[in-house]
Amino acid sequence: MSPQLTLHTPLQLPPTEIPSYLEQLWSNDQLSNPGANTFCLLVWQPSWIEQELIRTGNIKGPVIGNQRREIVEAARKIVLQNDLPHCTPPFDRSVLASLTNYSKRNKEDEFEDLRGQHVDASISALNPRRLITLAPTIDKSHPLETLVAAYCPLPHEVNGSSACGDVVVLRGDQSSLNEGLPILKSLLPEELPSWLWWNGDLDEAPKLLHQLAIPKRRLIIDTALGQPLHCLEFLTSRIDSGQAVNDLNWLRLRNWRETLAMVFDPPERRNALNRVSRLDIDIEGNHPVQGLLLAAWIADRLNWELTFAPSRDGDNIAAEFLRPDGGLVKFCLAPLPVGKPSIHPGQIVGIRLISKPNKHLQKAMCVILASESGECMRLEAGGMASMELFEEVVPIQSNPVEMDVARLLSSSRGSTSPLLSNAAPIAIKLLDLLQANKEASSNQS
Repeated sequence: MSPQLTLHTPLQLPPTEIPSYLEQLWSNDQLSNPGANTFCLLVWQPSWIEQELIRTGNIKGPVIGNQRREIVEAARKIVLQNDLPHCTPPFDRSVLASLTNYSKRNKEDEFEDLRGQHVDASISALNPRRLITLAPTIDKSHPLETLVAAYCPLPHEVNGSSACGDVVVLRGDQSSLNEGLPILKSLLPEELPSWLWWNGDLDEAPKLLHQLAIPKRRLIIDTALGQPLHCLEFLTSRIDSGQAVNDLNWLRLRNWRETLAMVFDPPERRNALNRVSRLDIDIEGNHPVQGLLLAAWIADRLNWELTFAPSRDGDNIAAEFLRPDGGLVKFCLAPLPVGKPSIHPGQIVGIRLISKPNKHLQKAMCVILASESGECMRLEAGGMASMELFEEVVPIQSNPVEMDVARLLSSSRGSTSPLLSNAAPIAIKLLDLLQANKEASSNQS
């Protein structure tokens, strides 16, 4: 489903006039529609790489704010043209830096900026009452612009049961956006649930993120974007505060978790879970958060305790867990230099789980899950022939991020997943201890 535009070109108004304009719009029933009574969605939509690709002439405008294929392919070309490592994700900071330094400059006003004016069909089908987009510009002296328009979901996309809503766009440099924040209080009704979708790195604009992520607002973040330790610190701090947090990086783990649970669902295999002696996880590149979250979920479900401080073994992260029966589980997270990586840094490509009983070694079992058959063969190496071998290729969904967000908006009840709440503290403990171990080693040397 393609994005739809607003009913008319957004009207540019001073910030102070927007609340009264919207009140008049709905009270006069100009749209012959009472307006949705659902939720409000506030979106941080920087789209830095899209803006730079258009500025430098690598793709044509306008700026829309989504991760369409044209942008992904253009970013991959920049990786090759600028001699960046081939394993660089297309939206990595190094890609942005190489574009920012690009000598060819177009005038900033040569392309349109339609961020916030395109409403993705998967989100509009949920009939949001109000979509507010914060659209920071690469022009660091851009004054604040505030725009407003009404929209209605297309009838054939919502089975005829639609209710209209409106969009508000705040566009400008980060300083001017900060000046426009007071307007949000009057635009987000207390009686409706409000969401914040931080559609960018968790490292950027930390003060703004803190101002927007108020306790009663439900959060949608992506812990694959930003410095790993900071991503997990932000996630756990918000969970500890009782805020509803939805992590797109965790959502993308669903197929891995469900497939692994399915493998051990038959009664004859369940005992093998009590005898796990090794867990190996392979990821794309060097962003370990998703791999750590999966390992933490397994450790939580099986009541393992971290007993050996994580360490670096080359590029790998190694640790040990203690099972309830006193047995040890060796864990290794290995980054792989994938030639054409996902747009999501650190995605899992393979899992190997070995179960060995103390006696009856002939009942040893090896489970391999992989995103492709080539990864299965790689994980088979290392003496697996003597074990019962179970392999499964896990289908990796490549949904547009808007579709994943819509899935969260439609399914969340305003609370953090208990599974994520339990896994996140274990994941950050692994990373915290690894950092402490690294600093101690540096001090000794």
